[in-house]
Amino acid sequence: MARSVSAIRDAVARGADLVVLPELVTAGYVFASVEEARSTAISAADPLFNRWAAEIAQSPGGDGLVVGGFCELGEDGHLYNSAAVVNRDGVLSVYRKTHLWDREKLFFKPGSESPPVITTDAGRIGVVICYDLEFPEITRGLALRGAELVVCCTNWPLVPRPEGEHPPEVIIAMAAARTNRMFIACCDRSGLERGQAWTEGTTIIDASGWILATAEHASASAEVDLAQARVKTLTPLADAITDRRPELYGDVVSC
Repeated sequence: MARSVSAIRDAVARGADLVVLPELVTAGYVFASVEEARSTAISAADPLFNRWAAEIAQSPGGDGLVVGGFCELGEDGHLYNSAAVVNRDGVLSVYRKTHLWDREKLFFKPGSESPPVITTDAGRIGVVICYDLEFPEITRGLALRGAELVVCCTNWPLVPRPEGEHPPEVIIAMAAARTNRMFIACCDRSGLERGQAWTEGTTIIDASGWILATAEHASASAEVDLAQARVKTLTPLADAITDRRPELYGDVVSC
């Protein structure tokens, strides 16, 4: 938790208005048991988020945002893999991961609400967590709801890939950015946790699907103009949104 506060402080000192932290940044990811996961859980009212708020309040203009993952103890007593959206006043929104990966299903209850889209002075920001990004219905839905930047708090387990290739999750993010004409920023875990190596795939992607920045010394930064994501035209006769044929897509959600 202390490292998360320090990371926000360092990013703001470098001029950041939006800071994205990894999935489950407060708790770690590789749990030995449900009891251990529960012992790390906090609620959205935890004082930690006041510390995040105090740091982001120092951002240029004081209207910045932090999005970071945490192990949430819900009011219903269930555990959720969640992301908090925090501004200078505290927690604006909490998103509970809807697509649980592998052994996460042993510890967490999936969220039941779509990812949020938060309106800020800079633009409209959607929030997803890790595996959510691999479902094109999610990223397209965020684009249709006006998201200009999607932030992804993630823990990508390292998997084999051909020499010189991007991590597969980064390729998915690049494709989602390009097909929806929106920015995507993914913050991945680094290092080794209980024998699990992480991809260290922190990446910022522009609205054409090209990589703007990757992690150097465990962080990445880029200056972007989210207004570029409001333009969906590809050519004078092609548009990424208005060229859709929704009447043909019913089987995508009905199967």
